[in-house]
Amino acid sequence: MFSLTGNAQQVERAVSIIPEPVSVNKKGGHYVLPDEIVVSVPKGGETEYVNNLLKEKLSLAPGKKVTITENNSNANIELVLNSSRNEKIGDEGYELNVTNQKITLKANKPAGLHYGVQTLFQLLPPQIESDKFESNVSWQLPQIEIVDYPRVGWRGLMLDVSRHFFTVDEIKKYIDNMAKYKYNIFHWHLTDDEGWRIEIKSLPKLTEVGAWRTEQIGWFGGFSDPDPDAPKNYGGFYTQEEIKDIVKYALDRNIQIMPEVDVPGHSSAILAAYPELACFPESGDHFVRTGAPFLDWNTGGRPAAIYENTLNPANEKVYEYLDKIITELAELFPFDYIHTGGDEAPYTFWEKSSDVKELMARENLKNMAEVQSYFGHRVEEIILSKGKKMMGWDEILEGGISPTTALMSWRGVKYGIEASNSEHYVVMSPTNFVYLDYMQADVATEPRVYASLRLNQTYKFDPVPEGANAKYILGGQANLWTEQIYNIRQAEYMTWPRGFAAAESLWSPRENKDWDKFVSKTEDHFKRFDYAKTKYSPAIYDPSISVTKEGDDYYVTLTPEIKGLDIYTSFDASTPDNFYPKYTEAQKIPKDADIMRIITYRGDKPIGRLISIPVEDLRKRVR
Repeated sequence: MFSLTGNAQQVERAVSIIPEPVSVNKKGGHYVLPDEIVVSVPKGGETEYVNNLLKEKLSLAPGKKVTITENNSNANIELVLNSSRNEKIGDEGYELNVTNQKITLKANKPAGLHYGVQTLFQLLPPQIESDKFESNVSWQLPQIEIVDYPRVGWRGLMLDVSRHFFTVDEIKKYIDNMAKYKYNIFHWHLTDDEGWRIEIKSLPKLTEVGAWRTEQIGWFGGFSDPDPDAPKNYGGFYTQEEIKDIVKYALDRNIQIMPEVDVPGHSSAILAAYPELACFPESGDHFVRTGAPFLDWNTGGRPAAIYENTLNPANEKVYEYLDKIITELAELFPFDYIHTGGDEAPYTFWEKSSDVKELMARENLKNMAEVQSYFGHRVEEIILSKGKKMMGWDEILEGGISPTTALMSWRGVKYGIEASNSEHYVVMSPTNFVYLDYMQADVATEPRVYASLRLNQTYKFDPVPEGANAKYILGGQANLWTEQIYNIRQAEYMTWPRGFAAAESLWSPRENKDWDKFVSKTEDHFKRFDYAKTKYSPAIYDPSISVTKEGDDYYVTLTPEIKGLDIYTSFDASTPDNFYPKYTEAQKIPKDADIMRIITYRGDKPIGRLISIPVEDLRKRVR
């Protein structure tokens, strides 16, 4: 039944569970999986996915023979649904007990068993994530008692598939990684100016026209205007059958999917398909955007539109079309909420529109914020009529929202705090903590975007900030916008390990969070990702780089993000190693130097990336 020794040498591994559980009691000693494993599962078929997952994982990389039985207390691994509810752990919590005899996992609901199994895998060697048999591994885990349950109910990741399209298999892989780290909401940003990604059978042009654009590669937002005659063959969309398949796939993993159709702004793809929904349908400027500029962001706030990308709020046909869209969305997605965007809607063309002026006079609307509020109320009426609830980005607060509207606070936490105190439900999603499209290291190593977000900052995220009414905080979410993300490998790179930090902020008790321990766990999970062939960012090994000026001299300051690293540099164009002088203080840039190179070591091994920055670029960093 059990063994205290293995064929391979046993190596003591740290317990590295992400997100950190509520309580962990490591008792000493190990349980080694036998070659033939008996797994006992509850009767009734409620845990079919978890049963199959255990069988697949334990028979692949470990090469074990796995037998599934029901209600067998003599099994090596016993999964139990509590007959008497344990109120402490709730619907998603679990209790995991590993002795020298067996592994026992208890929960109130199948969701808890799912999360407990994810923790179980994290107690096993990292090779458990391999897709092939791994020899010379002792498949042992520590004798341990874990009690665990989430801090908040909404633990989300958002993926934007409009700016760049991802296949069904790629979406499923992204969901698989979410499940490993106990996320339970996948916010699917399905529409934007750059593409409409979901089949709406009653409005076929949305995908026939709106899903396709001319391909341009480079720095998104700075492209030249596309050639009008260039083929529009870049993009794609999900059929309704594919949507149903992905929704079921996610639900099996205890992940609900919230669809987003972003209106009234971000609507170029809709207007390309149905220009009659614009304020100025005859302009000839309605096409799916490619990444060439069409908004002016130099306004200090809400953007101005160079080309129209907003729906006409005074046109009844807009609401007829949205009714068709929302009807089909409501049938495809069982989740309670439909997200309707509402962010960054330019008022430029509304202000020019005679239709909008007539609407304002008729409805006694004083300004454009109230026009957008009118639009939002109309859309929410449609959503409520389908038995769903509406959520939007925090701009929808500006003209007033109905009591039933929920808010996603992205421009910091202040709007979420305000909304929670006015008794609106809120998901915290602030840019300064959880916008995963931001650069996570120096611009010399990252695709250039307009802001940075280091791992340690994401780890500081608190979904229930001081001053908020906790009763109305549903939870929190990290967002991955994909303007500069062209493929799923880069999406993985941008998500992880910041996705670890967000997961721990959402699941773990605030008092259990410890940055240094989290860093150690993150490095252990890098090994797991290596076996899983999942890409991640090694940015934690690269220092932050800042430049100051004193008189005519420039000084470079290098700040490591984690402890235990040594930094070496050169200004002579050679590649530094650990025989070069060690960085100890701000370095003066030599007058005639052309390039600076930087590398970090741990002990005598290089661990960071070689960073090369022209001195000219360094001098430009002085503010």
